[in-house]
Amino acid sequence: MEPVERLYLDALMEDPAVPERSLRPQLLAGARARRRPATPTAAWAEPFAGRVAAMDALLASAVDDDWSRVIVEGWTLQELVAHLAAKDGLLAASIGAPVLGPPLGATSAVGRTSDVQAYERARSPEQTRRDWRAQADALCRHLAGLSPDTPATLDGMSAAVRDHVLARCLETWVHTDDAARTARVRLPHPVPEHIHPTADLCARLLPWTMLLSGLDGSGRTVLLTLTGDGGGEWHVPLGGEGSGVLEFDAWREGDGWRRADARITADVVSFCFLLGGRGDPSSFAADLSGDLSLARDVLSSAPALSGP
Repeated sequence: MEPVERLYLDALMEDPAVPERSLRPQLLAGARARRRPATPTAAWAEPFAGRVAAMDALLASAVDDDWSRVIVEGWTLQELVAHLAAKDGLLAASIGAPVLGPPLGATSAVGRTSDVQAYERARSPEQTRRDWRAQADALCRHLAGLSPDTPATLDGMSAAVRDHVLARCLETWVHTDDAARTARVRLPHPVPEHIHPTADLCARLLPWTMLLSGLDGSGRTVLLTLTGDGGGEWHVPLGGEGSGVLEFDAWREGDGWRRADARITADVVSFCFLLGGRGDPSSFAADLSGDLSLARDVLSSAPALSGP
């Protein structure tokens, strides 16, 4: 079975402790019957397409009360889905893909989110779900014809489109988990083939999260070991030198563990969620060695790029 197919077939897993007389099993059965597969796209964009399919499967189980429940950032589920559509639309605009929803006015994530949320509040939750999925699908189809190195800019950050798509994967993954937790539905993690490139992006972002936090890592490196399916090991320069988004392969080679100033070992999924703004860096479960102050700085700054 292909990884993406496995992902959406297993997208909904019922919580083992279902209250007596709960309708959740019937709702989940209906959601499974209505789920849609991940949209065909470029191989390097499949992690994003897979998370879109998982979110859509979760939304298929939502009832009226679910859509009006506050999930995160003070947003209801409908407003959260509109936010995802807004961010996907901004990336689509950057690479010439169709932009759906209201006319594109504001080009910041905050401004576009506000515009799309206002537009969707006048529509039914099911229309919002369809609008978001249509935008994500249009983006995925357009990516099928692009090189992963195509330049793209989203909210002022310029990078290869591959990295922006992985960032969209991470945000969709995190917000799917937000919605699932609120609904008390247990979701599986992405397949390892999708976790690893997302973790790779998170590792490559560490120099920038340090800089954004006002921490100087010049001349120092960290050896990041992420355990579990989809994990790996990265030797990361923290001062920005050699930290271009397309200049990372060499960091994985050689005897980095001997040269690293600090070493961090953590669970791969937990680390991705830390970068995605979920979890407290001060209590994050990790084994630290070497320069402990530097290791703690890396963890404390990790969520610096996360946001609504």
